[in-house]
Amino acid sequence: MSLGEIIDASLGKIPAEIVIKNVDLLNFFTGNIDKGVDIAIYKDTIVGIGSDYKGDREIDATGKYATAGFMDAHVHIESSMVSVYEYAYAVVKKGTTSVVADPHEIANVLGLDGIRYMLYSAKYTPINIFLMAPSCVPATSFETSGAVLRAFDIHPLFSEKWVVGLGEMMNFPGVLSKDPMVLDKISIASGKVIDGHAPGLSGKELNAYISAGIYSDHETTSQEEAMEKLSKGMNIMIREGTATKDLDSLISIVNEKNHEHIMFCTDDRHPHDLIKEGHIDNMIRRAIKAGVDPVLAYKIASYTGAKYFGLNGIGAIAPGFKADLLLLNDLESVEIDTVIKSGRMVIDEGEFVYKQPVKIPFELRGSVNIRWLSEDDFKIPCSPGQKVRIINVIPGQIVTEEIINTAKVENGVIVSDIERDYLLIAVVERHRASENIGLGLIHGFGLKRGAIASSVAHDSHNIIAVGTNFEDILRAIIRIKGGQGGFSIAENGEITGNLPLPIAGLMSDLPIEEVDKKMQELVAMTAEMGSAIADPFMQLGFMALPVIPKLKITDKGLFDVSKFDFVDLKIGE
Repeated sequence: MSLGEIIDASLGKIPAEIVIKNVDLLNFFTGNIDKGVDIAIYKDTIVGIGSDYKGDREIDATGKYATAGFMDAHVHIESSMVSVYEYAYAVVKKGTTSVVADPHEIANVLGLDGIRYMLYSAKYTPINIFLMAPSCVPATSFETSGAVLRAFDIHPLFSEKWVVGLGEMMNFPGVLSKDPMVLDKISIASGKVIDGHAPGLSGKELNAYISAGIYSDHETTSQEEAMEKLSKGMNIMIREGTATKDLDSLISIVNEKNHEHIMFCTDDRHPHDLIKEGHIDNMIRRAIKAGVDPVLAYKIASYTGAKYFGLNGIGAIAPGFKADLLLLNDLESVEIDTVIKSGRMVIDEGEFVYKQPVKIPFELRGSVNIRWLSEDDFKIPCSPGQKVRIINVIPGQIVTEEIINTAKVENGVIVSDIERDYLLIAVVERHRASENIGLGLIHGFGLKRGAIASSVAHDSHNIIAVGTNFEDILRAIIRIKGGQGGFSIAENGEITGNLPLPIAGLMSDLPIEEVDKKMQELVAMTAEMGSAIADPFMQLGFMALPVIPKLKITDKGLFDVSKFDFVDLKIGE
């Protein structure tokens, strides 16, 4: 396709390939809805907005609305637990045509090989997948990851067309303390977008963080926090994931004056929510219901994110922009009739018509390597009456609290106390088959029998398990090894539930509908075992994250995030 062809198609001298006729266009540049216009598409480009265009295919869109395809401004695709293609298949049906993905989950497991896998897989999907070079691999030094990526490791990634910046700088203490490795990564990203991760940061510390060149945040949870960050030049990514949901508390900050510095993201979203609730489309529906002007709601769902990341030519409908657009039957319900990506139909009159290109397989090595284990590895010597620190789960949140109480002791070792719901929790290092096993107690899972285990444990993704007895904890962990990752349930020494995640121990190679079905079965089984947590596997996966308060556990031990240091399980020792 030549520039001359685009000009001729714009002038109407040659026919467009697709002309959408008589559609009501959401115009992000004027804030209006332009009634009854034609949109002419030639190859992958919008060449005309107006009237009297002719095309090889003409679509009568009378009564329909046209808007740009949606953008997720910050997402970890790995958290969908499915392959890159299956993720794209799920979200494009919901109107998402672009995502900005931070592959730090797979990078923490497989390093540069994991990032290359994501870049390669992105080529074979019906959406734009832009990547941010992970900034925190590992997230901290308080856990064992599968890789360590320094500044010189990630620097070559910035020459890749689809890598648009440096991923979320979770190590904000490292920024403030001028950690040389952190500052090196910020320096090599000069001229690129640097995403932030600054929960609760305020005052001079926030000033310093922003001064380092970090101009976005997706961890904001309150209006007060959001307004301070906006006032200091930060862009706010309103997040609505599966575990973390901030839309209801933040959506009222959106107005005509500040909306260009606000965008939508999901961060982490599981298959069930993607299928049942939706993706960015769900956020638009709720934003409009909360009183946001529809044109603004759609604009922050696409154009503001594209502008922030410097992605010229996407995120709006205008001459010269890429033909990534949607036809909607209704604005408020976000009822999608048609999805056009790069000028080609993906959803046509509600039907998925995209044909995936034939691709050469990208081989990844196995990623679950653990040493030989026995039940004795999970036994903690203890005297009766000994006071201990216990992780206290807060339902629906990834932050935790600390309980100090006596442990239940039998035969000189700590055992699960089912009556008080003080259950054994263990983190087994799974990258190098080392001796590292973190042991502790946790309150809030409510299991009355058995054990559950997972290889999804943010951010280093070691194997994490919680259970009522040593035998089932051991069996659940060993099953994770056998499936090269995944989720497992053990009862009475037998595996009763299992979902393998063979892609880096994070993602399944099954269709998203099958993964959703299997996950729902596993969650239902945990409910029968006594747990009242909506998704115990997701909750479990965040118990090893030592950057979110307060008490967490890694393969290296019990960690107090407020002190930013390890603490003893037993008080006084």
